[in-house]
Amino acid sequence: MPELLIEFFSEEIPARMQARAADDLKRLVTEKLAANGLSFDTAEAHSTPRRLALVIDGLAERTADVREEKKGPRVGSPEQAVAGFLKSAGLTSLDQCEQRDTGKGVFYFAVAEKKGRATAEVLAEIIPAVMGDFPWPKSMRWGTGTVRWVRPLHSIIALFGGAVLEGSFDLGGAQGKLVFGNSTRGHRFLSPDAFTVTDFADYKAKLRAAHVLLDRAERKAKIKADAEALAATEGLTLSPDDGLLEEVAGLVEWPVALVGTIDEKFMDVPSEVLITSMRTHQKYFALLDKAGKMAPRFVVVANTVTADGGKAIVAGNERVLRARLSDAKFFWDQDRKTKLEDRVSKLGAITFHAKLGTVAEKVTRVQVLAAEIARAIGADADAATRAALLSKADLVTEVVGEFPEVQGIMGRYYALGEGENPAVAEAIAEHYKPLGPSDSCPTAPVSVAVALADKLDTLVGFFAIDEKPTGSKDPYALRRAALGIIRLILENGLRLNLTQLFKAAHGAYTVGGFAAADGVATDLMAFFADRLKVTLRDQGVRHDLVDAVFALGGEDDLVRLLARVKALQTFVGSEEGANLLAAYKRASNIVRIEEKKDGKAYDQPVDPALLTLAEEKDLYGALSGAGETARPLLAQEDFTGTMAALARLRGPVDAFFDKVTVNAEQADLRANRLRLLSQIRATLNAVADFSRIEG
Repeated sequence: MPELLIEFFSEEIPARMQARAADDLKRLVTEKLAANGLSFDTAEAHSTPRRLALVIDGLAERTADVREEKKGPRVGSPEQAVAGFLKSAGLTSLDQCEQRDTGKGVFYFAVAEKKGRATAEVLAEIIPAVMGDFPWPKSMRWGTGTVRWVRPLHSIIALFGGAVLEGSFDLGGAQGKLVFGNSTRGHRFLSPDAFTVTDFADYKAKLRAAHVLLDRAERKAKIKADAEALAATEGLTLSPDDGLLEEVAGLVEWPVALVGTIDEKFMDVPSEVLITSMRTHQKYFALLDKAGKMAPRFVVVANTVTADGGKAIVAGNERVLRARLSDAKFFWDQDRKTKLEDRVSKLGAITFHAKLGTVAEKVTRVQVLAAEIARAIGADADAATRAALLSKADLVTEVVGEFPEVQGIMGRYYALGEGENPAVAEAIAEHYKPLGPSDSCPTAPVSVAVALADKLDTLVGFFAIDEKPTGSKDPYALRRAALGIIRLILENGLRLNLTQLFKAAHGAYTVGGFAAADGVATDLMAFFADRLKVTLRDQGVRHDLVDAVFALGGEDDLVRLLARVKALQTFVGSEEGANLLAAYKRASNIVRIEEKKDGKAYDQPVDPALLTLAEEKDLYGALSGAGETARPLLAQEDFTGTMAALARLRGPVDAFFDKVTVNAEQADLRANRLRLLSQIRATLNAVADFSRIEG
């Protein structure tokens, strides 16, 4: 079946937009094909710095004939209703309609037979429509044109079955139309001449011959392999950097890896600064020695082949890097002339938030909170206080001003250089962590205390001034802060009462206009419950079980909560647990219905004297025994043992429902049995709110 090939050839597309643009091109075209009744076998999108391409295989040559029916008003309906139907159906007379008996009366039907169209004709309409709707994050106009595209567009390939589609894209203004063709160009410098193609295989092969690797994955693989090979020749290894690899693949059509040298005089600058400078400004890959330390070498990926084997390119990049690193070294040398502690006062000139005061005020609050947390988790409170004091001081250093990515890391270097306690220095570096799900989580007690205090202060402050995240916006990264706290607590097994910490953080603020501490703590616990469900879902824990435990209220110890949730998951996953859950729901439904019918509750104690049948006596005894067994186990946080005690209820509960009629004729007997069912609910709800559990 015929193949569709599209290429939009333009000036350089920003690397960060290319992969998304290729996906958008594929999505928009295939959606419009589906809307026109056209199916296909495969669709494959590609991107390079200068082109977006799409190949779709297996398209039919014509769209299918379509029969459309529209049901109208009943025969004999008012004239106004009939006129409205005819107008909506594009008809002028009822003679053009069919009358059908639908079983509910005779109705008018407008029937339209639409003949299929040549696919080439449809495609010629789809391509300009896709280009007009293309969702570039940023776009531009050029020349006298009125159309917006990411960069000036030069040519469009539109081939269907090897033939050029008849069509064009209007650039607007005096630029006229860009007519569809079968011509493109190769590499900007190595093969700039135009050439024609006949299909995708021919297109891809001729691009390769013209020094363009169309496949993004192939370019990435080549860059990585060539860089690793160059590193190996130097006795080094490539520092892994998937983000940089992705970006560089969007900067070159014909990657050529080269290795350069870093002057030894810069190697005393922290490697994080060197790597950040090389990565951010120059897109260089760092190399590591056998000890895993940064080596005085880098890999640069050129987009061309030169006669001198890249010597001039390497020399030019070394010269540029030398200028960059000279700045970094100057900042590094200057920063070390002033102690971190002497910089803290400058934080008073930086606003943390207009309603929450300055960064210096935040540091003071975090000091108090970090000390309290440190005492709670057995960390050195003095070290935590000291680390909190210095934690933000590097924000006013020259290096961090130039390279914000190394905040915290530079504070660690400066602190170590000034002879601070290593635990304090590590806490300065780690108090921003974890920055995301893939980031490492601090484990050192002082680091954990400061990291928790910093995030708690931020969360409480923004919730207290009602700057909470919305469904689509979280400008202060409060979700990330909450997820960070959850990881710090769970991964370190910390037994902390979050409500107390929320109130302590609230009390440390001295600014006005705050919501009451209790309300802030309640809102934050609900916020944490949602975040915890997200975290635990990735570990295979059901969200309804988290809801069931949170519904008990008063639980703010995340470690204990997680243990209860996991025991509950194991329990409801067993045969006894599943059957007991079903019995719970049956008992709850009966009690709820009867309470609603009678207008009163049946949560009073059971009267043993009114128990007549053996099955209800057995159930009463089992419930009493399970309750007595479970209470001390719950107090000892032995949730597995508690669930095992509850599991023994299954037999008596099943026997009760098999043999006992709840709605007995005697009113006192009926009320007592309803109280017995209510006791099932109460006994199980001591562990979790079973009504929140699905299934």
